[in-house]
Amino acid sequence: MSTIIKITIFAALLLSIVIPFAAYAFGEKTRGRYKKALLINLSLFVTILVTGIIVVFGDTAMAEETAEAVSSSSGLATGLGYISAALATGLSCLGGGIAVASSASAALGAISEDQSILGKSLIFVGLSEGVALYGLIISFMILSRL
Repeated sequence: MSTIIKITIFAALLLSIVIPFAAYAFGEKTRGRYKKALLINLSLFVTILVTGIIVVFGDTAMAEETAEAVSSSSGLATGLGYISAALATGLSCLGGGIAVASSASAALGAISEDQSILGKSLIFVGLSEGVALYGLIISFMILSRL
């Protein structure tokens, strides 16, 4: 890959960051225009970033793919399996924690007013804790396939 192309991509990325902040510093009176310019520059930044990644690393990936096709694909599958197991556990525990936080506080408030609904409120808290357990079971299923 040519050094000139890499420098051009780096300069475009740098300018897409610097220009909006310079526009803000020099023209604070035009707030509506600044938001529009920032949105346009953010979309250009992401586009240039993705294009730059494809241009810079595209030929490297093709060369490595022909040399180590079998070993890299199995290593990639194993790595993605571990990432998916971690995401399944982490996101389900995060969602379960949010659900328990809201349902448990509501259950405590309801129990303080009427103690006869203790059983119903515990069921809802238990169901929200079950979300985390389901994510853990899914991650064990993913890990058993690796």
